[in-house]
Amino acid sequence: MTSFALRTPTEIRFGRGVAAGAAEAIAAFGPATVLVHGANPARAGWLIDALLARGVAITAISCPAEPDLPMLDDALAAARADAPASVVGLGGGAALDLAKALAALIPAPEGPMAYFEVVGAGKPLAAAPLPFVALPTTAGTGTEVTQNAVIGIPEAGRKVSLRSPAMLARLALVDPALTDHCPRAVTLASGLDALTQVIEPWLSARANSLTDALCEKAIPLGLRALATLMHAEDAQARDDMALTSLFGGLALANAGLGAVHGLAGVLGAETGAAHGAICGALLPHVLAANRTALPNDDMRQLRLATLDGWIARHLWVSPEGLAEWIRDAGLPGLGAMGLRSARIPQVAEASAAASSMKANPVVLPPETLRAILRAAL
Repeated sequence: MTSFALRTPTEIRFGRGVAAGAAEAIAAFGPATVLVHGANPARAGWLIDALLARGVAITAISCPAEPDLPMLDDALAAARADAPASVVGLGGGAALDLAKALAALIPAPEGPMAYFEVVGAGKPLAAAPLPFVALPTTAGTGTEVTQNAVIGIPEAGRKVSLRSPAMLARLALVDPALTDHCPRAVTLASGLDALTQVIEPWLSARANSLTDALCEKAIPLGLRALATLMHAEDAQARDDMALTSLFGGLALANAGLGAVHGLAGVLGAETGAAHGAICGALLPHVLAANRTALPNDDMRQLRLATLDGWIARHLWVSPEGLAEWIRDAGLPGLGAMGLRSARIPQVAEASAAASSMKANPVVLPPETLRAILRAAL
């Protein structure tokens, strides 16, 4: 059996109602915290009230969009001024990424660019991060259990990671009730991201027995849940989608991703579109490219055939019909998200060097990457 290691947060709590224990857990870290929330501060009111009742001072920081370096710099200045004992992320993947980056960088002796991959110096963190507590309110990124934070660097036209095993959350509270009645468009985009993040690790060149077990449970579960939620609000489907997202975060942190995410990192900076929406638009076309490029006797061809069966069973479409199902559900193509056809060669070239490409099950040449982008327009 192939050897492997598993990196996870110190503690994961999953289930309806686990968020009720958040304030007590956060207060145990110390008398002051930074709370990063999404665009609507009212959704954080319940946690703010609970923390204040326990005497915890709060520095509240809004994350209204996917974080970039200027947003991170402003948040760092505000957070350091209050000497927090912990950092809390309450929101979607963007808010959690910003919170995770703050937890890592508040104690750091140098500025953010010293530690970023690809466009920065890529130095290891020189100081232990503050305790990070994650409470996701969407079921998509799985960032509550990963060791990196994705930040846009406008000057470089890229989204890159700040990454370290030390950045894993001290506590991840995955309460599906926090995702109830999430808007349909957000549910679709984040749900497709969650599915991509169990499909890509399952096909990954770095897959192992443990990540396989997570993905094989989550892929059909997530397909069925997303199909249900496109028709009606359903508590069980919300639970299943949250579990899919959690399993995806664990899987990608330990087995890597693939070409969908290799392209998505560049496209996010290129277009400003939501990460989950980009992943959803790319997924069918990357699957088709991998199917064509893999040798017929590769065991991942068997996995792709199994995936086709799950898609047929839960979405009632063939592999060729997946892109149409996604469009019919309401997700626009990359063109509508802002990708101009004239920029496809540059996006493909930049994407080829992305770290996620290294785990794709087969190397996809630049012309294939360009064909994927054109198909996803």
